[in-house]
Amino acid sequence: MSPQLTLHTPIQLPPSEIPSYLEQLWSNDQLGNPGANTFCLLVWQPSWIEQELVRTGNIKGPVIGNQRREIVEAARKVVLQCDLPHCIPPLDRCVLNSLSNYAKETQEKEDEDLRGQHVDASISALNPRRLITLAPTIDKSHPLETLVAAYCPLPHEVNGSSACGDVVVLRGDQNSLNEGLPILKTLLPKELPSWLWWNGDLDEAPELLHQLATPERRLIIDTALGDPLHCLTFLTDRINSGQAVNDLNWLRLRNWRETLAMVFDPPYRRNALNYVSRLDVDIEGNHPVQGLLLAAWIADRLSWKLSLVQRKEGDNITAEFLRPDGGVVKLCLAPLPVGKPSIHPGQIVGIRLISQQSKQLQKAMCVILASESGECMRLEAGGMASMELFEEVVPIQSNSVEMDVARLLSSSRGSTSPLLSTAAPLAIQFLKQLHVEEKTLPNKR
Repeated sequence: MSPQLTLHTPIQLPPSEIPSYLEQLWSNDQLGNPGANTFCLLVWQPSWIEQELVRTGNIKGPVIGNQRREIVEAARKVVLQCDLPHCIPPLDRCVLNSLSNYAKETQEKEDEDLRGQHVDASISALNPRRLITLAPTIDKSHPLETLVAAYCPLPHEVNGSSACGDVVVLRGDQNSLNEGLPILKTLLPKELPSWLWWNGDLDEAPELLHQLATPERRLIIDTALGDPLHCLTFLTDRINSGQAVNDLNWLRLRNWRETLAMVFDPPYRRNALNYVSRLDVDIEGNHPVQGLLLAAWIADRLSWKLSLVQRKEGDNITAEFLRPDGGVVKLCLAPLPVGKPSIHPGQIVGIRLISQQSKQLQKAMCVILASESGECMRLEAGGMASMELFEEVVPIQSNSVEMDVARLLSSSRGSTSPLLSTAAPLAIQFLKQLHVEEKTLPNKR
């Protein structure tokens, strides 16, 4: 489903006039619709790479803000043209920096900026009451612009029953956006749940993120975007504060978690979980958060205690756990160079879990889950075929980020997932222990 435009071109108004305009719009029932009584969504939507691609003429405008295929393919071409490592995700900062340097050497092209005016169909089908978009500009001297418009979901996308809403756009450089934040207090009614979707790196604009992520707002973040330690620190801090946090990186783990649980669902296999001796997780590139979240989820479910974390050659992260019976579980989180990586850094491509109750390989079990058959073959290496072998190719969902956000919004989750709440604190232990270990290495020498 393609995004839909607002009912009319947004009206540019001074921030102080927007609340009264919206009140008049709905009180007079100008749309023949009382307006939705659902939720409000506040979106940080920098779209840095899309802005640069348009500005440098790599794609045609306008700037919309959706992660459409055209943007991803154009960014992959930039990776090749700028001789960047092919394993770099197409929306990585390295691609952005290369585009920014190129823009300095060429004549910039200006085009329309329609961020916030295109409402993705998967989100509009949920009848949001108000969509507020913060659209930071690359131009660091851009004054604040505030725009407002009404919109209604298309009837054929909501089974004929819809309620209209409105969109508000705040566009400008970061300083200008900071100046416009006070208007949000009057635009987000307390009687409706409000969500903040931080659609960018978690370590960009930290002061702005802190101001927007107020305790009463339900957060949607992506721990695949930003420095891994900072991402997990932010996630655990918000969970510990009691705030409702929804992580898109965790959401994308669902197929892996469900498939692994299905493997051990038969009663005759469940006992093998008590004797797991090794866990290998392969990820795309060097962003370890999703792999750590999966390992933490498994460790928490099986009551393992983390005892040792190290970084080996090749950026492998290794760890040891103690099982409840005193046995040792060895973990290896291995980054793999992938020629055409996902737009989401650090996605899991394969898992190998070995359960061995005795030294006899015939009584051991090896479970291999992979995103493709080639990864299954790679993980089979090392004599695994002598064990009871279970293999499964896990279908990787290719949903747009907007569809994933719509899934979270439709769940109306007013609290953090209990599984994420227990996995995140353990996941950050990996990186904190690793950080301590690496700081002490020079002293050991």
